[in-house]
Amino acid sequence: MAFNDIRAYCEALEKTGDLVRVKQEVDWELEAAAITRRSNENLGPAVLFEKLKDYPEGYRLLGGVQATYRRVAISLGLPPETPIPDIYSEYERREQKPIKPVVVPTGPCKENIVKGDDVDLFQFPVPLIHDGDGGRYFGTWDVIITKDPETGWTNWGMYRFMIHNQRILTGDPTFTSHLAMVFREKFVPKGKRMPIAVVCGADPLCHMVATAGYGIGQDEADYAGALRQAPLELVKCETSDLLVPAHAEIVIEGELLPDAIGFEGPFGEYPGYRTGKARDGVVMEVKAITYRTSPIITMIALGVPVDDSSVTAALTASLAVKRRLKRHNIPVTDVYAPAEGVTHLVVVGVKEGGMKVAQQIKDIITARRAAINKIVVVDSDVDVFDMKQVIHALAVKCHPLNGIMANEVAAGKANELTPCYSYDERAHKKGGVVVFDCTWPPEWPKETLPIKSSFNEIYPQEVKDKVLKNWQAYGLK
Repeated sequence: MAFNDIRAYCEALEKTGDLVRVKQEVDWELEAAAITRRSNENLGPAVLFEKLKDYPEGYRLLGGVQATYRRVAISLGLPPETPIPDIYSEYERREQKPIKPVVVPTGPCKENIVKGDDVDLFQFPVPLIHDGDGGRYFGTWDVIITKDPETGWTNWGMYRFMIHNQRILTGDPTFTSHLAMVFREKFVPKGKRMPIAVVCGADPLCHMVATAGYGIGQDEADYAGALRQAPLELVKCETSDLLVPAHAEIVIEGELLPDAIGFEGPFGEYPGYRTGKARDGVVMEVKAITYRTSPIITMIALGVPVDDSSVTAALTASLAVKRRLKRHNIPVTDVYAPAEGVTHLVVVGVKEGGMKVAQQIKDIITARRAAINKIVVVDSDVDVFDMKQVIHALAVKCHPLNGIMANEVAAGKANELTPCYSYDERAHKKGGVVVFDCTWPPEWPKETLPIKSSFNEIYPQEVKDKVLKNWQAYGLK
């Protein structure tokens, strides 16, 4: 069953023990995020803060929305205990059947409307998330909505936006993002302002889709419908023709200025380290804010995994890589980006490997940008979702001289937030990528391949059948 809004989702999480309501007063400045961060690091529940210092009753803050795979399963309407591979399979199955949204005349996000000089971003208990952050971040667990003025393509993404003053947000969309591309190519040269909406507190699957890597021209709202298995309701903004989720908690409407820059950051980044300083960011002038009564601000207390970012981005990145490899006829069986690898590490399973296939995989994954810088390629006898098997394959099947391919990434393509890169590399978006080929070379005769000493591989089928049949009778669980 699809959740229409974040409130119904919170109720479902509370029933399964995956959410705690904090009713005592908590400070929006660091304390709320620190509580959420510690809960994330201990695989604890999502946290809904219901009383925030300096703000009236009714203003709420929610952290840890999808910081575990249990919560991802619940958001998809699956049992909380659903195994990770099954979550991936169900996500992939649904994703292949996009459902167009429906436009409605109004929605809960329009319960309160402020415009123009009445706009005050500080009206809301926007959190200061990390000690040392450049400011309070309205946009962390958000959906950023923009539109291509020539094609009409609407794009969703998840980017951070920091409060600069009462009516100005500054943001840091990555240079290679679709938002940055359209703004840079179709608005800035013409001196035109770009309409933009920052959406907080939509249903969880909308936010998940915003992290995914869909191609140019593909509307994320269609894929939100696919995951929900029902059309998403959208409503028109007050100050532009952008369409936003009707059941969102808060919608900030505005324009990106083509001739202005503003300081943004620093911020405790998703790889688990603060690696940057204040930088030049895009400037958003806020024209209107619409919001529900007793609104919930959604946030990510980003840091060492796992958290909302590392879990959802890992899932969507894995499936994006799998789609891309299949389009290039790579014999891929499955792809897994463990949440602990914060999308810097991906495991690719193939039906038949070898260095040539590993090289092709590296080239395809890093063709546009090298956000993923460590790739492990394994044979089909290795479950990519089982890191014990992956580590074993890395230890015994990856040749230390011939099985590792490393090369430099051209300036402008590397991820500037990768902590292991030097300051100069991060500044110029350059770095490297490495592939660990943990597959048997295809030129090796099959009769010479080592035999895997595992239950599934080394015992006759009749013995396996007997053992499985009598497993409980042995007194084993």
